[in-house]
Amino acid sequence: MQTPVAANRIVSLDVMRGIIMILLAAESCRVYDALHELTEGTTGNVLVQQFFHHEWNGLRFWDLIQPAFMTMAGTAMYISFSNKQKKGISWQQNFPHIAWRCLKLFICGTALHCIYAGKLVWELWNVLTQLSVTTLIAYIIIRKSFAFQLAVSAALLLLTEILYRTILAPGFDQPFTEYKNFGAYMDTVLMGKINDGGWVTINIIPTAAHTIWGCLAGKVLLSSYTAAKKIKLFIIAGLFGLGVGFGLDWLHITPIIKRIATSSFTLASGGYVFLMLAFCYWFVDVKKNNRYAWIPIVVGMNPIFIYLVFETVGHQWINKTISIFVGGFTGLVGAGQHWQYMLSAITSWFFMWYLCYWLYQKKIFFKL
Repeated sequence: MQTPVAANRIVSLDVMRGIIMILLAAESCRVYDALHELTEGTTGNVLVQQFFHHEWNGLRFWDLIQPAFMTMAGTAMYISFSNKQKKGISWQQNFPHIAWRCLKLFICGTALHCIYAGKLVWELWNVLTQLSVTTLIAYIIIRKSFAFQLAVSAALLLLTEILYRTILAPGFDQPFTEYKNFGAYMDTVLMGKINDGGWVTINIIPTAAHTIWGCLAGKVLLSSYTAAKKIKLFIIAGLFGLGVGFGLDWLHITPIIKRIATSSFTLASGGYVFLMLAFCYWFVDVKKNNRYAWIPIVVGMNPIFIYLVFETVGHQWINKTISIFVGGFTGLVGAGQHWQYMLSAITSWFFMWYLCYWLYQKKIFFKL
């Protein structure tokens, strides 16, 4: 199968977005849980742990998925906005579309929490809910200069530092301690509860920087710069983010904590994302290694749709149904319980991918 994209399209973005969604689908299909059970007690489990969030102060591969998701969303928004400008659609004319999309993302994100809980709840921790706000922030300044957008992103990180260090409410006066920080306090104000995993709603403030940086990446990709210069800029941005982010952590100024999106985490994760983008752009668009690009692309064409599918019916019905048959039949031929779990998870994962492939073949694309 040939790569299903237009000749002038930046294929690496579709590939990277698709890979992100495939990895997210694997989590929902319990592939990583199955791998954990299968490798527990072995040296291979060290690698498997990279597909789970760090408990608190530290950084694993899985902690980069949401930053990459939000960065790619910003890049896609800038490219879409640029294309609309060429058609004569102004920022003002496009704003209602963006605002409506953000509202739909917010509704979907909060509705997912109700589905998880099995009842009506008011919770704001879902990535779609977060993205609904960061997208709006990024779009408001999308026409501004590089320097202005970078300054805004820096200001958001500085604001995060100030809030955590200066607003010390009773019981929430330990800036970087789980359940005892300003973010947790704000959750009691906004929702009357705190998250038992330590996640906080005001992550929307620092992670808006990821979406802004995504817009800047889109601006670079659409610029007249040579491919070499684009890659160089991405590498410089990546190394800068890693240097400052890990520097803040190593110097014990601000710890890298994904769950409250500290400024050091936002910078370090953003650095990794830019290095991944540089590699993907070089490998796919410059070196033209896109023979198998269609595998992630067909998933990346329906990202929000497939996310909603595997977070709802995937959790509640598809995984369980597939497990009945795959687990049952593999058990009959002698497969152990761990292998039954593993094969069922992989089958569910493939089913999710094939659903996207079928939708692409039928030219069905769902957009918010």
